[in-house]
Amino acid sequence: MNILDKKENKLFLILSGFFITNALIAEFIGVKIFSLEKTLGIAPINYMSFGEQMNFSLTAGVVLWPVVFIMTDIINEYFGKRGVKFLSYLTVGLISFAFVAVYAAIHLAPADWWIGTVADKGVPNFQLAFAQVFGQGLWIIIGSLVAFLVGQLIDVIVFQKLKKITGDKKVWLRATGSTLVSQFIDSFVVLIIAFKLGADWSWALVIAVGFNNYIYKFFVAVVLTPAIYMAHNLIDKYLGKELAEKMKSEASK
Repeated sequence: MNILDKKENKLFLILSGFFITNALIAEFIGVKIFSLEKTLGIAPINYMSFGEQMNFSLTAGVVLWPVVFIMTDIINEYFGKRGVKFLSYLTVGLISFAFVAVYAAIHLAPADWWIGTVADKGVPNFQLAFAQVFGQGLWIIIGSLVAFLVGQLIDVIVFQKLKKITGDKKVWLRATGSTLVSQFIDSFVVLIIAFKLGADWSWALVIAVGFNNYIYKFFVAVVLTPAIYMAHNLIDKYLGKELAEKMKSEASK
């Protein structure tokens, strides 16, 4: 029998593909800082947080990370802790491989004619631009990977504990609840490693930026709650009621 003949195998491959792709893209686009207010077409909102002047300037990576954690909850629902842990370790390994590959690409000697190919577009040195965009600092890479893995493991634990309390009911509580807890930890772990240890930020700045990022993640996690129910309905219809219930039951053991 072909491995793709089983619906549960095909489902795991599809979910895994979306999960890994989102995590990998989030890592690489995270170097860009964008203004949430300007993106929404409103004036920047300035406020004080722990003695620091703040506004909603966020890394582009935060756009996708809430999706990653919601995917985690969906995988947890149907494939349990073992499925999420396996996928989390695999994703860390693949992201690490991607960074090594990009690091090697940066250090390939560029062709002389290629360096100035986009000078007319305001980029006089294409090699330098390539290195700056893709060459994230070591502390940032370590911080993001550690934060991701810690967040994933915490998400799994909180999700399963809430599921024991709620049973098959209140999907929103275990999915959104576990995401909010894990995202809180994730928001601060990456900053502590990447910028407190790696760039000697003050604790006030780390806490201020951490809460700034978490406010956004909290809002997105709540807004995406209906998407979780939609995903569950689609998956249940695809698997069929009997197989879906069997997988959920086995996942919670």
